[in-house]
Amino acid sequence: MIPNNWTKNYYNIGEVAKIFNLNTSALRFWEKEFPELSPKKNSRGVRKYTPENMEVVRKIHHLVKERGFTIKGARKKYKTNPSETINTEQIVHRLLDIKNSMETLKKQLDSIK
Repeated sequence: MIPNNWTKNYYNIGEVAKIFNLNTSALRFWEKEFPELSPKKNSRGVRKYTPENMEVVRKIHHLVKERGFTIKGARKKYKTNPSETINTEQIVHRLLDIKNSMETLKKQLDSIK
């Protein structure tokens, strides 16, 4: 599960890619497609993602990878109603947590039989 609390001030592109199970090229592409995603770059051009950038990546990831939006559709959805995107993502993650808890409980009950 992707965290929603970020412990570091900056993440490099490799760390972000690993957290979200993406290629670094996908992140660079998203930067071009979503103006909201603009990580800082140092003098050598190394990207440094802030916690705010990580939240933008999380929202884009939710739309594209979890909900199946195209890039164009995700960009439109993100621009027109970002609060709905956040609420839907939170609901999906809560439901997945409940599902996992139910599956764990079922396994425990099955082992008692």
